[in-house]
Amino acid sequence: MEILILQKEKRAVSFILNRFKKNGFQAYITGGAVRDILLKRDPADIDILTHASIKEIAFIFQDQKVKIVGKAFPVCLVNGIEISSGRAKFDSSNFPESDLGHRDFTINSMAFDPISKKIIDPFNGRKDLEDGIIRFTKDPEKRIKEDPVRMIRACRFSAMIDGFFSLSSLKLILASNNLIEDAIAKERIFHEIYKAMGLKRPSLFFKALKKTGLLSKIFPCLDRCYDLDGGPHHGETVFEHCMMVGDALPKSLPILRLAGFLHDAGKFDAAEIKAGKLTFAGHEHHIEAVTHDLERLRFSLKDISYITSLTKVHMRPLTDQTTPKAARRLLSMLDKEKLDYRDFMQMRIADKKGNLAKPPYTMSQIRTRLQILFIQMKGQKTFKMNHLEITGNDIIQILGLEPGPDVGAIKKQLFEIILDDPEKNNYNDLKKLCLKYMPCFNNAVGQDESALKM
Repeated sequence: MEILILQKEKRAVSFILNRFKKNGFQAYITGGAVRDILLKRDPADIDILTHASIKEIAFIFQDQKVKIVGKAFPVCLVNGIEISSGRAKFDSSNFPESDLGHRDFTINSMAFDPISKKIIDPFNGRKDLEDGIIRFTKDPEKRIKEDPVRMIRACRFSAMIDGFFSLSSLKLILASNNLIEDAIAKERIFHEIYKAMGLKRPSLFFKALKKTGLLSKIFPCLDRCYDLDGGPHHGETVFEHCMMVGDALPKSLPILRLAGFLHDAGKFDAAEIKAGKLTFAGHEHHIEAVTHDLERLRFSLKDISYITSLTKVHMRPLTDQTTPKAARRLLSMLDKEKLDYRDFMQMRIADKKGNLAKPPYTMSQIRTRLQILFIQMKGQKTFKMNHLEITGNDIIQILGLEPGPDVGAIKKQLFEIILDDPEKNNYNDLKKLCLKYMPCFNNAVGQDESALKM
């Protein structure tokens, strides 16, 4: 069995295992790395387990770069490779089986010696991996009580191998899912969600959460959309649509991908029947439930703002008939929401792809829409308020005003005019507009942005 890791890291692992062997200690690659090797994947992390104590590990590798980390369960980092000791916690006379028996799932409870090519698999993890079964190691109830986040990890691993739960594991999760709400560091749930976004099909993760009753505990905003009809413009439910959109977004951009899974969750709040038809008018502005869930899961303010901003703009039209004026307004809106046009376009493309009632965009249609934006972006400097060729002090002097909020309101109105006609973005024209429409400006202060349509 080949170790599919970088040659440099492979040499580092072999060096550590050989030195343990020369000093009379057993040592193995364990956990997720063994699972990944069996799946013929490059392991994300290489962990080594030995029955040497932490002090013995530090002594054996005293001529190497050694660092001891962790308080409750200390581990040694030797040249950046994590080494844990099974001696302090478990029966060293039955090593490594005694340690493996305390791990979460059978597919993660294997050990591998790359020197002898020996796999130690006391719980048939290799068979479960081949069959696509997620099964808790030894005592499912005990494994869950030790760490309820393991239920979410079970869903992530199920999605990773496109597998399913053993009957006993599924029953225990269904009976224990309330534990996820109590005394759990929500940051750990966040990390599981974040890792799931890097899977080939994260939709399988959300579907596993639904199957186990965990989705209502983690993302109730999405859970309530499970059976919600997609309406006359869709051939799938709202939940199914969100799943397809999220899967269609790149795994290299996990927060953008999560935005795809959540972008239509507001349809539940917006749903109403008009003229006998189900509509979701303004659903993109119903972001309260999504925001609440993300805050509860300890997502950063930056991530929450990004997801909700993408949600708010995802319905903004961009077609082959979009006028230059509309394109400028779209770019201005994206700038205001601190979004890149590429994120907007990726969401639009995925949104279309996730609609079974309509064909996805062709490459030609995508190029046309991008070209419309590029034409307006080329050489333009009128998508931000500070691109105006007139300052607040200029307005004060021209109109004889006192400094205050009225000046900002006038700048906002001038900006609206410039979006419609960028050629007027010069000092002389803006000064004339101030003088010509001063009464209108005074009336517009505190009113809607559309008060001045010139």
